[in-house]
Amino acid sequence: MKNWPFLIGLIVIGIIIAVAWWLYYQPEPSTITRTITPPPTVVQPTEPVIEHPVAQTPEELEAAAPVLDLEQPLPELKESDAPIAEILGRLFANQKLDRFFILEHFIERFVVMVDNLPRTQLPKAHRPIRQTPGAFLAQGERDQLTIDPANYQRYTPLVKMLAALDTRQTVAVYKRLYPLFQEAYESLGYPDAYFNDRLIEVIDHLLAAPQVTDPIYLTQPKALYLFADPDMEALSAGRKILIRCGPENAIQIKSILRDYRKELATKS
Repeated sequence: MKNWPFLIGLIVIGIIIAVAWWLYYQPEPSTITRTITPPPTVVQPTEPVIEHPVAQTPEELEAAAPVLDLEQPLPELKESDAPIAEILGRLFANQKLDRFFILEHFIERFVVMVDNLPRTQLPKAHRPIRQTPGAFLAQGERDQLTIDPANYQRYTPLVKMLAALDTRQTVAVYKRLYPLFQEAYESLGYPDAYFNDRLIEVIDHLLAAPQVTDPIYLTQPKALYLFADPDMEALSAGRKILIRCGPENAIQIKSILRDYRKELATKS
């Protein structure tokens, strides 16, 4: 290139001007002040606050011993179906559990159900409890539909089975298996949350459900029945289940939940 000496000269002149400008605008040595910038504050990550820690006492270990072998290590969650089915069989005195429960991935299903009871819908594909036998029963004319009291009997066998459980022993088994419940809960997208706290929160949500008495009015805009009362229809899935169970079953379920809450809601 013929004009390269000219270009080099322009670059040199530009550098000289830039240096001169920088020197001109620097303060005199006597007026230079040094600003000390403090190091950035490092915020240490805090552990999630656990309201109701699960810590098993020797008495609870003794209560769990007839149901599970305390000497055996816990199974991996992904391989827990068979051991959990065996444990549940002992806990429920070898009743026909598959009549009520879906034992495949039971712990994961249970955790999903608990987490979703305060929401508007339960994911049907992940329920641990089978659909209640029989068809939903309604009575009356189309504009005066109500839940047939005979419908409540569909839920009674499961309620009676749950009521027959030894609350203290059941909680002891739950605490022994708790790492599996916690792992399943974290896999739902709650890596910093504690499942037992969520369980207590959901129990409190159900205990606060309104106690409804007959008649309970319905509408049937399409195939499914809905509650005629908009406030009732807007309730969570868990609270609507209590209503569909019937007043007497709902009272029994709440009594069971209070007993479990007393055993589960411990402070460290």
